Amino acid sequence: MRVGFRRPPRLWTLLLLSNLATLALPLTGLWALRLYESALVRQTEAELVAQGGVLTAAFQEELRRAAPGAPADAEPPPGRVNPDEAPRQGLDLARDPVLPPLPPAARAPAPASAASVSAGRALAPVLHGAQSVTLAALRLTDAHGVVVASTGGDLGASLAAWPEVAAVLAGAPIATTMHRRELVGPLTSGVSRTNGIRVFVVLRVADPQNAGVAGTVVASRSAKTLRDAARGKLGFLAVFAAVLLGAGTLLAIALSSLITRPLAGIVRQAQRVAAGGDAGPVPHPGTREVAELSAALSRMAATLDQRARYIAAFAASVSHAFKTPLAALRGAAELLQDEEETDAPSDRHRLLHVVADSTARLNLLVTRMLDLARADMTRPACGPAVPITPILTQLADRYRAQGLTVLLAGPPVTAILPVDGIEAILVSLLDNAQTHAGAAATVHITTTIDKARVRIDIQDDGPGISAANRARVFDPFFTTARHVGGTGLGLPIARAIAVGAGGSLAIGPSKTGAHFVLFIVGTETGI
Repeated sequence: MRVGFRRPPRLWTLLLLSNLATLALPLTGLWALRLYESALVRQTEAELVAQGGVLTAAFQEELRRAAPGAPADAEPPPGRVNPDEAPRQGLDLARDPVLPPLPPAARAPAPASAASVSAGRALAPVLHGAQSVTLAALRLTDAHGVVVASTGGDLGASLAAWPEVAAVLAGAPIATTMHRRELVGPLTSGVSRTNGIRVFVVLRVADPQNAGVAGTVVASRSAKTLRDAARGKLGFLAVFAAVLLGAGTLLAIALSSLITRPLAGIVRQAQRVAAGGDAGPVPHPGTREVAELSAALSRMAATLDQRARYIAAFAASVSHAFKTPLAALRGAAELLQDEEETDAPSDRHRLLHVVADSTARLNLLVTRMLDLARADMTRPACGPAVPITPILTQLADRYRAQGLTVLLAGPPVTAILPVDGIEAILVSLLDNAQTHAGAAATVHITTTIDKARVRIDIQDDGPGISAANRARVFDPFFTTARHVGGTGLGLPIARAIAVGAGGSLAIGPSKTGAHFVLFIVGTETGI
């Protein structure tokens, strides 16, 4: 069982799919890198949220202890989590914008509260210790955005103008954004979109005495770039690159095989045709173009073979048709040479008559062969429409004068065929009826219109065509009237003219006499 395409695809389809697949390979890798970059941003965000959560709890506890009248050894209240205030996170480079750098901290209009300052002083060592491990910038602010503890040099400054801090001070539980940080030098890794991005996380610190806001925890850190993340994953990246390279190589090999192997089959098919063998279709064409080319080559080989057989048969028929008159000419010439001594006038007259008849026969054969050659070269008609009825009327009158009864019936019709071509077909058919049915026979010619075709039926009342001869009447040089000068080329010439002009000529059904059916290209209406 041969496995293959039931209907092979087009070559341009394969090339398009190949180009799309080749383009998809790097795009897939780029898409994977983009996803990984977003994962790096979300990882940085999650780490900052975790650090900020711990600092939020510690800051809140220090505020409780620093509150006036609060016992130092009192148990902290149990933590309660409001589902509506749960931290929402999940920054995405494809969805969330990267904002410009934040403005520097402004001068505070008023100093921070004493409790906040005391809590910040207590947590300052914790912030510096965490920064040495996590490399994150950490700040604590009071309820008005004034920095009470910081890993930088902005202690006592106000961050209330920062949109994230302002949003948390207004009641939001958390704010996360991405900003481009100020760089001293140019970017050194243009491939990575995370280069120069700093993730900011601001968390709310609830007032332990009431439900208000006691302050904020601001944490920020630069996201990892692809270069930083790839330092420990060179092996994985090498495997990924090898997979992409292997996929591209396999795709190129498959496409090359799918195209070159059928073309090699076409070359072998053409070589078989050139050697005179059977073409045969290509078993695995691969693409529709190759399948069509193989089918066209097979049809061409069949046509050439049929033409070669036709030429061989035609040459044999020509040789046979010329043999009789040539033999008569040679015999008459030899007898004339032998009778030079006797010089009998009656014998010389008889031999000269044989020479004249044989020469006329050869001339007729040559003329009819040229007519057949011209008929074989006829092309489909594309000229103006020609009225058929006047031609039929003229031919009917001509053959009536010779004793043949011709009866016309049917509507007026027109056909797209030169006048000489129409006359040649009709004359051949009427001559055939006159020869085989007799000079006193009756011929019925009926015209009908079938959309864009004209049908002409020629029916005589003669003896008809025997079953053995029906399949051979259109063969060149086949005739049953050779004794009256028939060449066997009239009907083949008529059929060649009709077929060459886009029509047809065939034997129709008949109980008595011969019936021929002629179709030629016509018009929708008559004349």
